[in-house]
Amino acid sequence: MSPDRPLRLASIATAVPPYRAGQVEVREKARQAFGGGDGALFQRLEPVYDNAGVETRYFSRPLDWFLQPRGWTISNAAYLEVAEELLVRAAEEALQKAGLGPDAVDTIVTVSSTGVATPSLEARLLNRIGFRADVKRLPVFGLGCGGGVLGLARAAQMGAGAGETVLLLVVELCSLTFRLDDLAKSNLVATALFGDGAAALVLRPEVEGPAIRSWGEHTWPDTLDVMGWRVEDPGLGVIFQRSIPDIVRSRFRSAADAFLARNDLAIPDIDHFVCHPGGAKVIDALEEALSCSPEALTATREALRDYGNMSAASVLFALERALREKPSGRMLLTALGPGFSAGFCLLEA
Repeated sequence: MSPDRPLRLASIATAVPPYRAGQVEVREKARQAFGGGDGALFQRLEPVYDNAGVETRYFSRPLDWFLQPRGWTISNAAYLEVAEELLVRAAEEALQKAGLGPDAVDTIVTVSSTGVATPSLEARLLNRIGFRADVKRLPVFGLGCGGGVLGLARAAQMGAGAGETVLLLVVELCSLTFRLDDLAKSNLVATALFGDGAAALVLRPEVEGPAIRSWGEHTWPDTLDVMGWRVEDPGLGVIFQRSIPDIVRSRFRSAADAFLARNDLAIPDIDHFVCHPGGAKVIDALEEALSCSPEALTATREALRDYGNMSAASVLFALERALREKPSGRMLLTALGPGFSAGFCLLEA
């Protein structure tokens, strides 16, 4: 979709929880958790900590907390507490950067897939931040890692042409899904990759900042088992197939080309790429699929290095970093998520 009166990105802010840990420290804790018995599984997968492209991450709880057995009730209570605090920080900073008070917000779109909140997260913020009682709210669950880009698309769509101010809130606390009882390879890989964080974006018409020109998505058929969550008694169980980089190499370019063609553009017309940093191998596959240089995905790699994979929030951390360079021209945001799906947003400075 290409709106006649697009919203622009007036401001962006990010927030992380207080518990910062390096990859070496996380690996040693994972060794304590999963290296018991013959330790064969952990020994076989241990190189993933060195190859993940992650140096530091932020967690909702101290690392020792993850070594204690817990169920869904405890994990989701932690999710509600930390998600609300991070969103308050990110939202207030984004509004301050935009020079707005909370009463200026007409619509709030909230994206998260790592916990359950009813009342929804933005409803919990109404009294704390002081949004209007008539603010429109859209909580979105289930988009997973694609939620940063697709959430931005939904926010832009809701406000485009109406002259409204839209606040996009994204929070993912992936670490709270780590489970001691789950010896699946995907769970161990998750401990080497996932972190926690939140982002807030203020979208308005006719302000300085990149215009959100167009958005779109593509869902490949018969790929429901590629990425997502298993809902089980102890909590959420991560699903991601090792085939994801191969899917990116073989199928992503045609989806990106089709999206750009609908906007009378092609890959050479794009000046900057900002992609969801799903992991080092996925970034390499994106670089190959997009036929771009390693430098073109610098912000994406730096976000992975400094924060890990924060699911939907990660691409917005990469976007914040990319915007510090005050880029000109066209920027393509992309993300991959459950479905198995690709999301696209075209920004123009």
